[in-house]
Amino acid sequence: MRTPSSDGTLKLKVTFCVRGVISPLLANLYLDPLDHAMAAAGVEMVRYADDFVVLCRTAEAAQQALTTVQRWTQAAGLHLHPQKTRVVDVQQRGGFDFLGYHFERDHRWPRQKSRVKLKDAVRAKTRRHHGHSLAVIIANVNRTLRGWFEYFKHSHGTFKSEDAWVRMRLRAILRCRCGDGHHPDWRDHRRWPNAFFTAQGLFSFTQAHATLRPSCHR
Repeated sequence: MRTPSSDGTLKLKVTFCVRGVISPLLANLYLDPLDHAMAAAGVEMVRYADDFVVLCRTAEAAQQALTTVQRWTQAAGLHLHPQKTRVVDVQQRGGFDFLGYHFERDHRWPRQKSRVKLKDAVRAKTRRHHGHSLAVIIANVNRTLRGWFEYFKHSHGTFKSEDAWVRMRLRAILRCRCGDGHHPDWRDHRRWPNAFFTAQGLFSFTQAHATLRPSCHR
């Protein structure tokens, strides 16, 4: 995925009444003619199922593209999502979300909902009274962390806060097993420093991100 480099970016979201696993397939069938129509008009569009962005260099071109898409969807009996259809200048604050990423001012990073989903998945695997060994817990958590990183590894910046949060969850498990209660203790970082979790094989977003080739960050 690449960061839009145009001055104006138009984000359009088409909403269908279809639900379930067949929805993306039907979206591709319905919107394939739109792909060809926009290509024939010389308009650059990036689409995945029913979610797509149209890339334009000026605000006037973006408004014209919006009008074109509105006319096409109306003729096809479809409707644009009223909240998610908007003209966005990616060089200004605010940006837009697309396929789990947030794009803003030539940068991209996981959108807030993506971060929340990650924490929900890790939280379910790191309950304080988990009965498995630490090695088993870390191996299970690593599967989630590696999968999430593989998708968001092209983000700008690092993931230090996510790494710290995962270690905090694991320290809470160890603290409870030592009978020291549920509340964080200033001694936690001394008893189980970051190097301890590295030695246990915990996946690190920060370390994985640092080993990527420079081209992966562009």
